[in-house]
Amino acid sequence: MDEERGARLRRLRWHCRRALLELDLMFQRYWSRVGDDVEAADAAALERLVAMEDHDLWDLVCGRTETDDPQLMGMIERLRQE
Repeated sequence: MDEERGARLRRLRWHCRRALLELDLMFQRYWSRVGDDVEAADAAALERLVAMEDHDLWDLVCGRTETDDPQLMGMIERLRQE
């Protein structure tokens, strides 16, 4: 993995740390499954998700709200996996 990609993934992991414990745990499970094998499209979707407020993101993950964006929906499905 090149240095730029590694730095981007480290920043992304850091931004996945959330104040809402449920989200924090969900992201920890995701990262433990994928490690550094995150595809560029998934990383872009994660960046968009972590830019959201915690409660809005949690509503998406729980299914209280939905998105029409297939890229985000795919990432949300991967985040829901155990």
